[in-house]
Amino acid sequence: MGLMRAGLTAENYDRGYTNRELFARIASYFRPQGRRLATVMLLVSALSLSGALLPVLMAQGVNVVTGVAANREAIATVLVVLVIAIGVLNWGINWARRMLTARLLGDVVLSMRVDAFRAVMNHDMSFFDKNQSGRIVSRITTDTDEFSRVAVLVTEVGSQLLLVTLLLTYLFTVNWQLTLLLALLAPVAMIVASTFQRWARRATRTSQEAVADVNASIQEAVTGIRVAKNFRREMGIYEEFLGVNERSYTVHVRRGFVLALIFPTLQLFAGLGTAVLLYAGGYYTYLGIITAGAWFLFMNSVSLFWFPMINLSAFWSQFQGALSATERIFALIDAEPAVIQRDHQAVPPLRGDIRFEHVDFRYGEKEQVLSDFSLHIRPGESVALVGHTGAGKSSIIKLVTRFYEFQGGTLLVDSRDIRTFDLRTYRRQLGIVSQTPFLFSGTVADNIRYATPDLATDAVEQIARQIGGGEWIDTLPDGLQTDVGERGSRLSMGQRQLVVLARMLAQNPAIFILDEATASVDPFTESQIQAALQLILKQRTSIVIAHRLSTVKAADRILVLERGRIIEEGSHDSLMARGGHYAGLYETYFRHQSLEFLESRRRSAETA
Repeated sequence: MGLMRAGLTAENYDRGYTNRELFARIASYFRPQGRRLATVMLLVSALSLSGALLPVLMAQGVNVVTGVAANREAIATVLVVLVIAIGVLNWGINWARRMLTARLLGDVVLSMRVDAFRAVMNHDMSFFDKNQSGRIVSRITTDTDEFSRVAVLVTEVGSQLLLVTLLLTYLFTVNWQLTLLLALLAPVAMIVASTFQRWARRATRTSQEAVADVNASIQEAVTGIRVAKNFRREMGIYEEFLGVNERSYTVHVRRGFVLALIFPTLQLFAGLGTAVLLYAGGYYTYLGIITAGAWFLFMNSVSLFWFPMINLSAFWSQFQGALSATERIFALIDAEPAVIQRDHQAVPPLRGDIRFEHVDFRYGEKEQVLSDFSLHIRPGESVALVGHTGAGKSSIIKLVTRFYEFQGGTLLVDSRDIRTFDLRTYRRQLGIVSQTPFLFSGTVADNIRYATPDLATDAVEQIARQIGGGEWIDTLPDGLQTDVGERGSRLSMGQRQLVVLARMLAQNPAIFILDEATASVDPFTESQIQAALQLILKQRTSIVIAHRLSTVKAADRILVLERGRIIEEGSHDSLMARGGHYAGLYETYFRHQSLEFLESRRRSAETA
């Protein structure tokens, strides 16, 4: 029933926790709710006490009915009124307990989810490269829900166990022999429950992994649906989902098989215990050792006793599920970061002086990307990185943004080791544009002010109109208030790029990093993009992975990379005059691109 047998794999950051560690960690979330928790426990005690009184009063009623007392009608009336009053009291206490428990657990789960989400937000990019987002989401949502459901059962089972304790205490005063016989049934239930403990824990953990796999499969299918439809792969995705879902079904059936054995086994022992007490109690009543009411009380107590025992066993399997869920949540929170800062010093306004000194970097043990790499980018300089795929262009950007950890050498920004910076304040001064421009749900204006949320509407429009005189805004149906849709799906690729560049202008970063998109756009949008880039690149340090010839030419320095090494550097004209690697790239890629762009502009002019 292991994960590998089920076709499942655990995340690489999973770890084991002892029960003591888990309980101590869970207790830390309940500690701030001390008063509310104490009130819930007080209400649970009151509920158990009133619940224990009911069978005692009913037993007294049996004695009154079967006795010869002259005032038995009056006594019976009083007992009936007391039973009704206790029932109403039980209802009120139970209502208050459930309301307070819901609020208590709501706050605990809220804190747990906040911690888990904060941990995810603080993880470096390599964490997301190695772990599927759907499985991460499952831990934050599904696993915290599992913990919440089981935590509710804690109060239920706790109340029932307290009721049993109070009832047994009273029964000892009635007849210790029958009480001892009744109490001896408890170890039987506990032995059966503990027998299934290990199986239940393992089965539940595997079941949670299966749910995470299903969530990951669904998320990947939904987010990639456009690509799937383009390649007519809907049926392939559907079949892959069926496979994942079938594995999840098998795991859940195995878990159900393990859990299904608990109840019939306990009910078997409950039936045997009831038969023994029925015979012994009847015999004691016949001999006159106990009254008929006491016999009724003992027989009624069997169900009151076994019900929490059965619930405890069911709860025990669910409790193991909650422990598995909390293990997964805490493992997500405690996952060790790959990027480790030696200090967290505040970062003053940056000049943008970047220096790589003999840096070694690899993604894995066999993925050496940069070896003894050195580079100096001066303040205010714009540098274009060119080279074939795998040359190391993106790796340089990832190290400057501190998304990945380098293994050797030193990376200095303004003559300070980047590993000593407070990353939050450092990254506020970085303007980063990825190759695929990403927009958040909301309007164009919302996306422009994303990094500067307090920016006024007039300021947003002023920034946006710095690009091409704002003509691109006039092409939008509702101007800056146009809803961009999910991930910007309602805008064209060129419009998305313009929104992202306007966002950079609003942020006004000290260091600008651009992984330029390769998507072709119309000449009008192309000219506006270049105008926006010129505004951003002006008087700030810039590192650009350039795919457009116009961007390459605009750079102060071009670096030609091959297998993690700088093989050429200089301006466009000097590199072309040298006739080396860059000249070859120009002839095979940039020249062709330039001719395509000129032809596109000619056609556009003819159409106009």
